[in-house]
Amino acid sequence: MAALLRRPAGAFGLTVLATLAFASLVSVWWTPFDPRATDIRAAWLLPLQQGHLLGTDRVGHDQFSQLLAGSRDTLLAAVGSAVVAAVVGLLLALTAVSARRWVGSVVVQVIDLMIAFPGLILAMVLAAVYGGSLATVVAAVGISAGVAVARVARGEIAAVAGQDYVLAARAAGASTARIVRRHLLPNIAPTLIVQLSLVMALAVLSEATLTYLGYGSAPSTPSWGGLLRTQQDYIGARPLLVVWPGAAVALTVLGFNLLGDALREATDPRIRTGARV
Repeated sequence: MAALLRRPAGAFGLTVLATLAFASLVSVWWTPFDPRATDIRAAWLLPLQQGHLLGTDRVGHDQFSQLLAGSRDTLLAAVGSAVVAAVVGLLLALTAVSARRWVGSVVVQVIDLMIAFPGLILAMVLAAVYGGSLATVVAAVGISAGVAVARVARGEIAAVAGQDYVLAARAAGASTARIVRRHLLPNIAPTLIVQLSLVMALAVLSEATLTYLGYGSAPSTPSWGGLLRTQQDYIGARPLLVVWPGAAVALTVLGFNLLGDALREATDPRIRTGARV
């Protein structure tokens, strides 16, 4: 943690993550106004008017309250996609390395094939079958990102699995589960954490994009992508209404990307010692 805070990118990324988590937690119990409540008498208010920090839209929705409430879906999409990606990626990578040669070859071919299939298209297909929802976004982003994680993790696992201490543990009768838990996962954890931080950035952007297109959260649920969709018709008259959710998405994605870069620098010994790559 100290190594991350010493880096501007890491400090910014951690601040974004902490702010998103805090906003999501606070919005469960409190928002300045009901994010779903309408008040025609308070329509089109500019920021700081009548207690509305970021103003209101054409039906009186408080924009700050909607941003706070929308942070919940953003955080759930980021964390949920990272969890699904980690599970899918590790299962595929471990199978490709530890299974029989022909099974590993098939898994590698499946990974290469699925990487060519865009995650947004997968989300649209799932939405057409099961209906658009946050779960659809998490599943689509998690699976598509998990395949990319598997490609990176496979090389890391294969390198660690060939080390003498791993071979000695296997010769001593250690089970596959014990080897994975004691030797493989701890050694690939830094690389995996970096990859998952980037998955979270992708999930935030994908959730906003899919909700904007109508494949994500329900229209009645406050979300950043939903705000962009509902306010786009009034961008000429009230441009600030799209600035707030757009800035929230951009800063969050930037924060997770910078956090991933800082994690890579903090965990790569070649970068820490200034060695040439």
